[in-house]
Amino acid sequence: MEMKVVRTTPFKDQKPGTSGLRKKVSVFQQAGYLENFVQSIFDVVEDLRGGTIVIGGDGRYYNDVAIQIILSMAAANGVKKAIVGQNGLFSTPAVSHIIRKYKTQGGIVLSASHNPGGPKGDFGIKFNGENGGPASESVTNAIFQNSLKIDDYKILDKSKIELGVCGTSKLGDMEVEIIDPVSDYADLMESLFDFNAIRDWLASGRTMRFDAMHAITGSYAKAVFVERLGAPETALMNATPSPDFGGAHPDPNPVYAKDLFDTMFADNGPDFGAASDGDGDRNIILGRGIFVSPSDSVAVIAANAHLVPAYKTGIAGVARSMPTSAALDRVAEKLGIEYFETPTGWKFFGNLLDAGRITICGEESAGTSSDHVREKDGVWAVLAWLNILAVRNMSVQNIMLDHWKTYGRNFYARHDYEGVEVEKAHAVMEHIRTQLDTLPGQSFGAETVKFADSFTYHDPIDGSVSENQGLRIGFESGSRFVVRLSGTGTVGATLRLYVEKYVTDPDRLNDDNHTALADIVTIAEKITDIHNLTGRDKASLVT
Repeated sequence: MEMKVVRTTPFKDQKPGTSGLRKKVSVFQQAGYLENFVQSIFDVVEDLRGGTIVIGGDGRYYNDVAIQIILSMAAANGVKKAIVGQNGLFSTPAVSHIIRKYKTQGGIVLSASHNPGGPKGDFGIKFNGENGGPASESVTNAIFQNSLKIDDYKILDKSKIELGVCGTSKLGDMEVEIIDPVSDYADLMESLFDFNAIRDWLASGRTMRFDAMHAITGSYAKAVFVERLGAPETALMNATPSPDFGGAHPDPNPVYAKDLFDTMFADNGPDFGAASDGDGDRNIILGRGIFVSPSDSVAVIAANAHLVPAYKTGIAGVARSMPTSAALDRVAEKLGIEYFETPTGWKFFGNLLDAGRITICGEESAGTSSDHVREKDGVWAVLAWLNILAVRNMSVQNIMLDHWKTYGRNFYARHDYEGVEVEKAHAVMEHIRTQLDTLPGQSFGAETVKFADSFTYHDPIDGSVSENQGLRIGFESGSRFVVRLSGTGTVGATLRLYVEKYVTDPDRLNDDNHTALADIVTIAEKITDIHNLTGRDKASLVT
């Protein structure tokens, strides 16, 4: 097999979003499209030449084809060794762990996370650095700039690796090691949590359901929840991974995980429920008759972290993405630890984690994790809840009520306007932006605007500045709303409106979430003029 240099022409649309480059499968299938982006990674990240790289994905359609291309290009670009999950599979948090455990120079993750799969679905690719986390903005910007001027790529001719059998082989001069994608990660989880306590809790008659949504986490759930913790096979739903996620949408929310929600809200529902997404980094948490918002979930985990063996001596600090509710801030204030508000995108937590300034972090979009890896981690969050339930011996509903009585409740919801014409989405943002200077001091019903700004993040570790990360309008009451354009969609623009209301009145802590937020939603719709400017009479999805 010989190395070929293939002439190519640039594509203008390869700028990574908050979670890498995501497009329709048909876009990636264009001649040279994947190759151009991969070559740009190798051109920019010089340490990969002569180094080791981890490669794997969530098993969605085109995963197997893409991995063969990437391996051939890695060998042609001088990579010394590639570590690949068996059958090309790895959850995203598992990739992060493998990078860190084996001290590699980085990894390539193939996933479009919670987006649909299949021939007509979505595909994605991103590069994670040697710390195990998503590449910094400086690196992703350099990759994009390289993709705009690329004129050739390197690849081995007629090369293919057998991915189904664990072991070591050669591809040109590069060593390829195929490993079990689950065992290293499962070992890590067992080192962090009190598996004995969780086993006892499950053995005492408690019941759980975990919905893997026909995605990668099914393999991890079987290994951890069934084989190591003793849950019955019936505790798992949709646990067999599928390239098109069973024809469903692998997004753990009330719409796409409806069967799980119906099960948990039944009169005789299980004690605990959870789900993960396409690549295993997101999660949702439920109890019998209650859905725990991701913003509340990370706050509860932080407040109870001392009950988990890995964090029993305390946590250094916490961080949340800007649109995430301030519930985590309340916990940090009471614990007397640092807390940070960052832009959306897990890469922004990386510097804080590496510097030891934070231990636990989370995003409202169902992502929660700690310093054990540099990605959000769905199974980790589920185990954290199971550990807390086992030690406190309370229901999920009672744990939430106790939490709200202690810290107050941040009622919260996200309204997604999906597939909006790009020009209309930008018109909404511009309409709000023109009001930022005049909104403070204005009253809307019982609410008075305290501040209105475009969020800018100053990284306290490296001094970098990230501007225009979303528009915030905060009220004197502690309530607020946020509007931002999402970077995870592949068609049109996704406009997200986040609404939050802070309540400490003990008689209102159990109010209906929709009712509690109604006045903030009304104010937000008035200020943004979102329905008129988008031509939509309602959001596509409310979570």
